[in-house]
Amino acid sequence: MSREKPIGIFDSGFGGLTVARAVMDLLPSEDVVYFGDTARYPYGPRELHEVREFAIEITDYLVNEHDVKLLVVACNTAAAAALDELSEKVSVPIIGVIAPGTQAAIDVSETGRIGVIGTVGTINSGAYLRAFSELSNAQVEPLTLACPGFVEFVERGESSGEQLLILAERLLAPIVSASVDTLLLGCTHYPYLARAIGQVVGSEVVLVSSADETAFAVARKLNDSGLLVEEEKEGKRVFISSGDVSWFAEVGQRLFGPELASAQAHEWSPST
Repeated sequence: MSREKPIGIFDSGFGGLTVARAVMDLLPSEDVVYFGDTARYPYGPRELHEVREFAIEITDYLVNEHDVKLLVVACNTAAAAALDELSEKVSVPIIGVIAPGTQAAIDVSETGRIGVIGTVGTINSGAYLRAFSELSNAQVEPLTLACPGFVEFVERGESSGEQLLILAERLLAPIVSASVDTLLLGCTHYPYLARAIGQVVGSEVVLVSSADETAFAVARKLNDSGLLVEEEKEGKRVFISSGDVSWFAEVGQRLFGPELASAQAHEWSPST
């Protein structure tokens, strides 16, 4: 497989841009194709079998149409629903965001009392509880909590305000009561809300995002597979949206930066 092929990254919408930014900052010479499935977001409230179908469809598109050399499932819900199946289905390496984020939280926590917040689909899947069980040798007490409504704020381009703070205070009350010392943001949308979340849980709680750890995992996998670009160059960036492209570019620029001034459109067939 050629080193010059791009890295594929996908999410239900804008949340995976936190992972894309970390990957691009760490590996600036790599070409990246980002797919935001904004026509069908949010994934969190959907049944996992439906999310699995979406993830398989996007994976087929990125592998067959963009010839990616590695795929990042930058959506916790999609990773919980389909990562194992995708890994068996395609020949390119696939990396999710759950294991890297879990390991980072374990490494950071001093007490073992770790909170995990995510979408309803991610939390109900039990994926984080399994990850903590598999990765932790120490005594860790994870508290998982679904936070419906957070994703919708990000998808509207809102990362602050009184309504968000009121919602955060209500949703995060169990986290505050549990006296955790670490809070894992188990949805790639949530780093955009870190200020409000941090204000509610307190400055003594360390917020952990999976974005940076996922980028490190991508770098390791590419290096180990002999697929890491070795020359110094400016990587190409392609952004694709299955929904309103102008809206995707407008909100994306606010969240990601000027690189997302334009995006390509991909329209699913009526059957999907």
